Amino acid sequence: MNKTSVIVLCVLGVMMLVSLGCRTDEASARPAEKDIIATAKEVGDLDTLVTALKAADMVAPLEGEGPFTVFAPSDEAFAGLPVGKLNSLLMPQNKEELAGILKYHVVEGRLTADQIAEKGSLETLAGARLKVTVENGTVIVNGASLTKADIGASNGIIHVIDKVLMPPAAKNIVETATADKDLKTFVTALKAADLVEPLQDEGPFTVFAPTNAAFAKLPPGKLDSLLMPQNKEELAGILKYHVVEGRLTADQIAEKGSLETLAGARLKVTVENGKVMVDGASLTKADIGASNGIIHVIDGVVMPPEEEKEKTSETD
Repeated sequence: MNKTSVIVLCVLGVMMLVSLGCRTDEASARPAEKDIIATAKEVGDLDTLVTALKAADMVAPLEGEGPFTVFAPSDEAFAGLPVGKLNSLLMPQNKEELAGILKYHVVEGRLTADQIAEKGSLETLAGARLKVTVENGTVIVNGASLTKADIGASNGIIHVIDKVLMPPAAKNIVETATADKDLKTFVTALKAADLVEPLQDEGPFTVFAPTNAAFAKLPPGKLDSLLMPQNKEELAGILKYHVVEGRLTADQIAEKGSLETLAGARLKVTVENGKVMVDGASLTKADIGASNGIIHVIDGVVMPPEEEKEKTSETD
């Protein structure tokens, strides 16, 4: 082997060693991904969040397999809460309330900021949904801006936000309906049919709630008759035809051809000009969250098949 060949081989060997050394350095410079809790501790601006997660017994769940998408309020965001609110939430007796708030910041799955921007809303672990908007290129969830996005973890992803998100008041279906003046007749009917207690149970339920105007469209005297004690069973059958087991959003309902009701009979689902309809009644207000389900306000009282047959025979 001549001198030139030896020199070339030596140079190549040195280059290979340098290359391997660089790769080793690069590999050592990339720490293994840590779980969401460990990652949050290292971000530097999430100390209050970590303290809150500990107080709410949510550390272990967020160290689990996931994956989860976490909207993490910064320390400054927590400092912006009303005076005394944070200290109150961190008290042991308020652990359940704190957990509900923190679950409202967590979504199942690993969603980047770009993926979030493509959605109109997100279902949280609290059950209630977060509204998603994009303003001047910034992704916003329920009015809180993503100030640091796409912080990867082994079991999910963290987005730092500039506000603490507060879930809607945790009212059950009956309480939520009672608070809506347009559903006064519906609530009256639930009471007359002894269905208040069942719809305050754990559920979850999907309720199609006719408005006052919808009840007013019934044949003259029909509503008054239904509200009489002797007709309680008939009224209960009609109202159960407005209730489905499970928590179904309008989008989920639109994908189904029919829905099994608590009355046993099925509601027919159609979509006309972008409007979701059940047995011909349109959803005028959709996705009203409750602690034990979801309410969709409709513009008509839907009658179970037996009632429809009677109504037709009366007309004939």
